Amino acid sequence: MKRAYLFLLFILITSVLHAQQKVADTINTGKTIIILGSEKYVFLDKDSLGKFIALVGKAKVQQGSTLFEADSIVINQKDNTLESFGNVHINDADSIQIYSQYLKYISKDKKAFLRDKVKLNDKKGTLTTNELEYDVNLKIGTYVKGGKLVNGKTVLTSNEGYYYGDTKDVYFKQKVVLIDTGSKIYTDTLLYNLTTEKTTFVCPTTIIQGKRIIKTRDGYYDLQKKSAILNKRSFIDDSTYTMTADSMAFDDKSGLGDFRGNAVYRSKDTVGGFDVIANSIKVNKKNNSFLATQKPILFIKQESDTIYVSADTLFASKISDLKKTKEVPWIRDSAYLKAMMQKNDSSSDRYFEAYYHVRIFSDSLQAVADSMFYSLQDSAFRLFRNPIAWAKENQITGDTIYLYTKNKKAERLYVFENAMSISKEGEGYFNQVKGNTINGLFKDGKMDSLRTKGSPAENIYYATDEKKRFIGVNKSTSDVIEVHFENGKAERVKLINSLTGTMYPMKQVDHKALRVKKFQWMDELRPKTKLDIFGY
Repeated sequence: MKRAYLFLLFILITSVLHAQQKVADTINTGKTIIILGSEKYVFLDKDSLGKFIALVGKAKVQQGSTLFEADSIVINQKDNTLESFGNVHINDADSIQIYSQYLKYISKDKKAFLRDKVKLNDKKGTLTTNELEYDVNLKIGTYVKGGKLVNGKTVLTSNEGYYYGDTKDVYFKQKVVLIDTGSKIYTDTLLYNLTTEKTTFVCPTTIIQGKRIIKTRDGYYDLQKKSAILNKRSFIDDSTYTMTADSMAFDDKSGLGDFRGNAVYRSKDTVGGFDVIANSIKVNKKNNSFLATQKPILFIKQESDTIYVSADTLFASKISDLKKTKEVPWIRDSAYLKAMMQKNDSSSDRYFEAYYHVRIFSDSLQAVADSMFYSLQDSAFRLFRNPIAWAKENQITGDTIYLYTKNKKAERLYVFENAMSISKEGEGYFNQVKGNTINGLFKDGKMDSLRTKGSPAENIYYATDEKKRFIGVNKSTSDVIEVHFENGKAERVKLINSLTGTMYPMKQVDHKALRVKKFQWMDELRPKTKLDIFGY
């Protein structure tokens, strides 16, 4: 009896060894499957169906550097396939681990088809799905019925996914959602790298980060470095502004942003709102500043009469920060200061600087200068180096001009040193006032009066009758000259203290000789429409 038992055991072992050799012969050329062990071996010959080896209980086989484990494994020698059932585990060269409840493996092509509770882990992230195709040669995993990738605090879901083990890239398609600390991304196509945590977009994509919404069609966002480069006319809606540009780059850690190509910056301030367009805008979120170059234009928004400003360079920041580094003289009266302090509106905590070839246009007033400073706190433009201002028919020049606005309309102007006001009354005829300073007042955005002080102040004035016909020209001087206007035209002149003057008949005077020193009529420099600001 004992001899019979030993003989049967020998026959079984011989059959198993023969089966193992058959597997090696059938699946050779570097693709040999080696049986490493199991609790039970069963060899089956199903005639037309082929010869099978069934490994039951802690089944384990190997092909090259890839190990396969499962509760049971069936090897079909005819079509070179392997099927595994229950607690399937693929260890691909100790770099990629895959788990499922079912596996079909085509050993010739080294392709695995996994089903039920599939999980892939590569030491960087974990991919879960219900069905996965995995190519052992190429280390590429594919799912088409929904899947989820978890990489640290980043979670991505999509209908389709393509995993590349060598590069650690995952290509997601259809209803892609990425959720990360502080970020949510919605798109239909996204490339994600498990190592760099860089997300690349190639179709319409929405990124939500707290109150900030980003819309783009092309570019990438680095979740690790919190930086991005976006193209194809991307859009940002932030808590304080919106930005649109052909291309943009920003770093959330430093707060710096670079926006290029028809960039449009729109502030969301309810008071003192403004827009900026330029070919280049650099933004610093940490100090709420920006630098605009390459044909920048500033739009100071209001209900009716928008103010347009262009220059070579435009800079804006918080005036409260500026006051920490330098003194900013207050040029309004104390009542205005008190009113501003009572409002305590943070949206007015901003100033603008413009450099070189400054041009200003509004319906009520236009100006040019070499440089400009404008503060939302006092609503005043400070114009430096050869400034010129125009109000209706009046041209005003001086070394420095302060232009005060109220409700975005001209309220008052003040001219320092070499102050001069000129208005054209006819061909070759000009009313002229020259002094040390000029103080001008506006009413409903129109010039109402000018008060000129000098040592003495000079005046050339063409008098007219009731029918607006010239009756003579007056040349006079005094300490103070006041000019009053009707509909933007000089109607009355008042001279105060130390008056001297002469009235000349129109035909008995050389009108060119009646011009004050440094007289220049510079109407060709005047921005006559907002299109002049745009450079058309």
